[in-house]
Amino acid sequence: MTTSALSFRSNSSIEHPSGEQRESWVLSAMCLCTVLVVGFVASINLAVPKLAASSLHPSGAGMLWIVDAYVVVFAGLVILGGAIGDRYGRKGLLLVGLAIFATGAAISAAAPDVAVMVAGRALTGVGAAAVLPNSLAVILHTSAADRRPAAIAAWASMTGIGGVVGNLGGGLALTAGSWRWLFVVAAACALGCLALSAVVTPVTARHDRHLDPIAAGLLTGGSLALLVGIIEGPQRGWTSLVVIAGFIAAVVLLGAWCGYELRQSDPLLDPRVFVVPRVGSASVGMFIVFFGMFALFYLNASFLQYDHGFGLVRTGLAVLPLTAPMILGARRVPAIQQRIGLPPTIGGSFALVGGGLLGLATAARGGSYLGYAAWLVVLGLGIMLALPTLTSVIATSLPPDRAGVSSGLQATTRELGSALGVAVVGSVLNARFAAAVHSDGIRSVGQALAATTTAVARRHVVNVYAASVAGALAVVGVIVLCAGVLVTGQAVLSGRRGTE
Repeated sequence: MTTSALSFRSNSSIEHPSGEQRESWVLSAMCLCTVLVVGFVASINLAVPKLAASSLHPSGAGMLWIVDAYVVVFAGLVILGGAIGDRYGRKGLLLVGLAIFATGAAISAAAPDVAVMVAGRALTGVGAAAVLPNSLAVILHTSAADRRPAAIAAWASMTGIGGVVGNLGGGLALTAGSWRWLFVVAAACALGCLALSAVVTPVTARHDRHLDPIAAGLLTGGSLALLVGIIEGPQRGWTSLVVIAGFIAAVVLLGAWCGYELRQSDPLLDPRVFVVPRVGSASVGMFIVFFGMFALFYLNASFLQYDHGFGLVRTGLAVLPLTAPMILGARRVPAIQQRIGLPPTIGGSFALVGGGLLGLATAARGGSYLGYAAWLVVLGLGIMLALPTLTSVIATSLPPDRAGVSSGLQATTRELGSALGVAVVGSVLNARFAAAVHSDGIRSVGQALAATTTAVARRHVVNVYAASVAGALAVVGVIVLCAGVLVTGQAVLSGRRGTE
């Protein structure tokens, strides 16, 4: 980026004597915002049992949309949120997004029925789509060039830590008794982030670019249709009319978006950016990392509660070993990459992520929590290397005036990967478990345990469930390793082309 791209309408904090300190405040505020919106994806999973038994009386489909409405809207609108921030101002849209997030969470907390709950969750997703891309855009425009890689690494690590914090924070909030406390706490945290961001975040330059509603509508509609297909697949079946219609609509809308954007002189997001090897491989890499990470989050809470007998808070605390490498080592990743090169960094990250998942699969078949925790650390090391590296590649591949779109692109790949990870691991888990229990009508461990009458029968069900979890984690681990080979190979080829 040039020096002019870092200028503000007010006096630049970078040029001020206390600029580095102000950058730290901005970075801290943006990281908190990131943890909030990413953590809210994971925290709802812990509330599912309480919601199922609540006065809302959600059906199976209703519960699915209580969980997924936030992710669907978040991922579908996030590129548009970045583009609007580029056009009308990142700080303003960030603050509006936090206000919308808090409002949606408050509506969910007070929801009298499933319809209002889903509406509140969707509104919260709208707020998240405004917050996440603009938080990174603010960091890119407020960090001095020599400190920008470390700032990107810190922000990127928060996208991983957020999922863990969501599990822990959700568990703590739910100990109050009612599921409503989860949304009350989320609304309060959003208001706190809004107050902090309003004080410390500078106003960055706007870019007078036409915001094409046709391109935005096609891209958003295609993303939403794709997510509907991914999320509904495990519940309705991959050959159901809704799922097939979702995938067909996604192909049609995204194809129309691609054709439309290729004819524009100033596209919202030029599809040709995906042909750039660095951007394409980094986007796939981000998708796969979150595919593996959220597949684990989906299984982790139930596995630790059923197999190890952990409570909600202890379950949240039990995943903390995953965060230790990200907290302690994220800022060192740029130096590691500079020392050993991009392909080895990416290859090492995927080896650790895939190997960690396979190790967790082994630990889930029997053994103490300490063995399980050790493999969480291995997985955390891989995520520590992957997120800052891939984030930096994507963030630096688009011009400064597209910082919001760049971060929106990253957020879309993350949320799509998260949704597909949950869908795939859920499908594999349910299929393995149903085949193992040999009973018509029983598709989940909860149903099987409800049908048991003795401690021996209960232990047998839990053992079958643990074996099914291990098998599902092994499948995800193999997928991550195979995809890692492809992404690393592309990085090697890109490096060779760059030196020719």
